[in-house]
Amino acid sequence: MRLVVGLGNPGPEYAWTRHNIGWLVLDQVIQHFSLGKPSLKYDGMFWGPRKVGVTDCLFLKPLTYMNLSGRAVSQVCRYYHIEPEFVLVVSDDVALPFGRLRLRIKGSAGGHNGLASVLGALGTLDVPRLRLGVGAVPMGRDMVSWVLGTFPSHEREQLPEFLHKAANAVELWLTEESQLAMSQINSRDNINPIKGLEEK
Repeated sequence: MRLVVGLGNPGPEYAWTRHNIGWLVLDQVIQHFSLGKPSLKYDGMFWGPRKVGVTDCLFLKPLTYMNLSGRAVSQVCRYYHIEPEFVLVVSDDVALPFGRLRLRIKGSAGGHNGLASVLGALGTLDVPRLRLGVGAVPMGRDMVSWVLGTFPSHEREQLPEFLHKAANAVELWLTEESQLAMSQINSRDNINPIKGLEEK
C-alpha cells in the first residue's frame, strides 16, 4: 500500500498560493481517478484505498495547516501500517525554477516546514518527496510572503501543464519501483503523459 500526501493550507485565501501547489496536484489526481468526495478523518481530507495498477493507494490532504502536516500523515501510516518509504510527499520548492520537478527518495526538509513536520512525525529522513518548483524568492521579498503569494499571470497560464506533468509523476511513483520512477522523472523536465493520465 502507498500513500500520497499533498501539502497545503486549508482556507480559500490559500487556495492558489505557491505553498498549496501540493494540494493542486493532488486535486488533479483525485479528479482523474474519479475518487469523489473525501472522508474527513485522520486530521485531513482522505481518499482510498483505491487500486492504481496492482497497488492499493491512499491520498491525503492534511487540514492541520502546513507546520503540523506530520500529525495527519502519521495517523494514516499507523492505521494502515505504511512504512515511510511508501509515503510520497508532494510539496512546493523555492530551490527549483517554476515548472521543474524533482523526485527524491530521502533527504532533509530543505527548510520546508511541512516536510519537516512529516519527517519528524515519521522519525526518519527516508521519505520520498516530489518537489515542485515555484521559483526562488525575489530580492526584496521574504519567504513567507513569497510562498503565500499567488502565481502571476504568465505562470497561471503555464500552471495547468505543470500540474498535469506533476500528476503524471505521481502515478509513475505509484506504479513503478522508486529508483526507476526517480530516474525517469529527473531525467527530463517534461515527462510525457503515461498510461491513465493522458489528456482526453
